[in-house]
Amino acid sequence: MSTSAKPADAVLPETASVSWRPRVDERQLRRRGHGWTLSTLGYVIPFTVTGIVLLLVEPLTAPVALMAFAQGWIIPELYAQRGANVVRPKRRAADGPERTALGLLGDLVGHEARELHARTGLVLERGRLGVWLLGEGGALLVRDRGRRVHCYCIRVNHPDLPSADRISHLLLALREDEAGFATVANHSFSGARWRVRRRIPAPMRPALDAAGAIARAH
Repeated sequence: MSTSAKPADAVLPETASVSWRPRVDERQLRRRGHGWTLSTLGYVIPFTVTGIVLLLVEPLTAPVALMAFAQGWIIPELYAQRGANVVRPKRRAADGPERTALGLLGDLVGHEARELHARTGLVLERGRLGVWLLGEGGALLVRDRGRRVHCYCIRVNHPDLPSADRISHLLLALREDEAGFATVANHSFSGARWRVRRRIPAPMRPALDAAGAIARAH
């Protein structure tokens, strides 16, 4: 992957606008992941137990039990959908500006990243916190040997920019201050990679698979 030189103590200026947030680090990411796991279990276990008890007490309540099982599945899926939405494609600019922006983005990344972006619309970038996938309106952070994905919503405050320009802005911010980038971005979801994979557009799934493979290898 292409890298850029930066001061060791570089801090994104945007972090000043969210000064109440603790700066993201390994410990906080683990805590967030555990928190989301507990939250998911908090939905799955009660509904599952309710369904089982209903079936044991009165088999005729099977329709109600099935509804309980469905609730235990659907609610975590809705949260995963919210997370996956951060990388959904936005409205594109005219062809000319998009081509120019793609050329500039291509100068920032290596051949493999360019090829992956051409196929999926996402740019893969390795960081200290994990493997990032950058879209035009958000990012996915793949961690824990590829098992967990953190979803971040973060936008460039220039909605008329071409898609590739928006990704370039996010990529440069990530390289300047990875922890600051994760601090400024709004954390939308954290969960199993397979759950997020089901919810992102099919053309983007190879990028998530590639990020998972890299995370597993490290």
